[in-house]
Amino acid sequence: MNASMIRVIHISSILCPLCNKENDESSYHLLITCNYTKEVQDKILKCHPSLSLHTRWYSSHFIARLDKPTHAFDVFQQILTYQGVFEQAPMATGQLFSRTTQALFYNYKQLPIQRMLDFDFLCGRETPSVAGIINPGAEGFQKLFFGQEEIAIPVHSTVEAACAAHPTADVFINFASYRSAAASSNLALKQPTIRVVAIIAEDQTTRLLLGQQLPGSVGFVSKSGGMSNELYNTIARVTDGLYEGIAIGGDVFPGSTLSDHVLRFNNIPQIKMIVVLGELGGRDEYSLVEALKAGKINKPVCAWVSGTCARLFKSEVQFGHAGAKSGGEMESAQAKNQALMDAGAIVPTSYESFEASIKETFAKLAEEGKISPVKEITPPQIPEDLNSAIKSGKVRAPTHIISTISDDRGEEPCYAGVPMSSIVEKGMGVGDVISLLWFKRSLPRYCTQFIEICIMLCADHGPCVSGAHNTIVTARAGKDLVSSLVSGLLTIGPRFGGAVDDAARYFKDAYDRKLSPYEFVESMKKKGIRVPGIGHRIKRGDNRDKRVELLQLFARTNFPSTKYMEYAVEVETYTLSKANNLVMNVDGAIGTLFLDLLAGSGLFTKQEIDEIVSIGYLNGLFVLARSIGLIGHTFDQKRLKQPLYRHPWEDVLYTK
Repeated sequence: MNASMIRVIHISSILCPLCNKENDESSYHLLITCNYTKEVQDKILKCHPSLSLHTRWYSSHFIARLDKPTHAFDVFQQILTYQGVFEQAPMATGQLFSRTTQALFYNYKQLPIQRMLDFDFLCGRETPSVAGIINPGAEGFQKLFFGQEEIAIPVHSTVEAACAAHPTADVFINFASYRSAAASSNLALKQPTIRVVAIIAEDQTTRLLLGQQLPGSVGFVSKSGGMSNELYNTIARVTDGLYEGIAIGGDVFPGSTLSDHVLRFNNIPQIKMIVVLGELGGRDEYSLVEALKAGKINKPVCAWVSGTCARLFKSEVQFGHAGAKSGGEMESAQAKNQALMDAGAIVPTSYESFEASIKETFAKLAEEGKISPVKEITPPQIPEDLNSAIKSGKVRAPTHIISTISDDRGEEPCYAGVPMSSIVEKGMGVGDVISLLWFKRSLPRYCTQFIEICIMLCADHGPCVSGAHNTIVTARAGKDLVSSLVSGLLTIGPRFGGAVDDAARYFKDAYDRKLSPYEFVESMKKKGIRVPGIGHRIKRGDNRDKRVELLQLFARTNFPSTKYMEYAVEVETYTLSKANNLVMNVDGAIGTLFLDLLAGSGLFTKQEIDEIVSIGYLNGLFVLARSIGLIGHTFDQKRLKQPLYRHPWEDVLYTK
């Protein structure tokens, strides 16, 4: 096989999930990820006689056992030579990150993840540093940007699932709240693939700088996150830049110490000098003093302990961090600075001189040839998000939706410009809300009262009408409220409750053209169209619909004009001469009376009235009203625990 066809993506030593123990003198476990399966894995295993298969892990990962840990470097070199293409050299002991390090992000936060991806883009990374997101209880993908490209990052519901799906992601960035940070971090530490845990939560101070645009030669560790930003700037200006930086926090009981990280930096070949920023209080800096005296650190260390001003105060001083408390003489900044200087660290006379000390140390290393100059590169421009560009006035973007009836952008929602609090304080009712949201204006009280009467009268018409029947059958089939409601609403149309608009439309046209009831009815008959709003399956001339009578009574008492309704009554008189069931139904009553409401109120132009009728406003009133009854039928069936409905055979005519 051509060596260039093999691509080993990652090699790292791990806690073996099968043995469940750390690497020891007898064996050394390596997690190897490549882009080929069993055949290629077998070839890689033959790179060195000390390497043997321990277990296969998914299609592209496997764990190998190295019988002699001393052969580890040779194995890495053999794989390097064999494959021809290798993205990541083996990391030194204590090295946490490289240019190909990937992390799992716990508790989805859009902005921090996007900033990490933007930094990746500036660094010139080929792949994002965030391999996956862990969001308890959720799965799928989150869309984010990697430079100009929109990418989908997998979301997993558990830490275990994320680690299994992304075994080469060995950093766990924890954005859990302080209440759950400990539990989730402990769970991450138990996973065999996780090497580093960064906790970003309330009362947690661990902060890590991930990624390298142009990796510099400086390792930096500080107790202060805020001062770290100052030193990052200083280091960038007077050296070739940062290789890794970490702020351990100023807690009394920190998760790691200054010397822990300085010793790590000492083992990383790419780091040529170390910068340390301590602070008064505690004795952490003395562990670094002991390491220097013991000769465990062979790289120049520039150090400064802040808090020298504490001696200016007469009493004990507590600075910002819990551990930054001026105690005895040994815990003072002056004593620590002197001890570091005596141990061999480069300590300036003041913080103001710290920059010069760092600059001189770097220049000396460069002069000795220990640091090779690296050509600076111009980082790419991060594309600006559309929302921020719009806010800053840099771009114009068309809106996708227009709304003229409500606005929820202020302190409280507004209906047609009327604040919600005003609606409640003025004692407005459902009719008033409908007038605002449907007609975009406040209608007189008799108008809103008429709307409410229509809703009450049309809310239900028993269980036998088609809409209620559909809803009942659906509810008894075990469907939810919305499904049952919609099944009933779908029956509303020209034959059931949906003739209100047609009644208004035809009666308005006939009245406006001054057609006599005879001319109107006969013209409709010639066209083969039944007169909407006239006719009922049950009611007769001697048994009129009570709802129609109530509506007519209210209109005659309160409306300024009822010309359309009176015209409909004349048409009814003519149709009753044809057949006793051709009475005005509730559709005809509502349709014609709404015409009188619109025309008689003086608040609508002729064009607006025509538009209201053509759009379908009036059918909307029946739909709104009948929804109340359909919901009631749904609850009724579920409360009664009615079984699945099956239509009886004897009620069906079976024929060929």
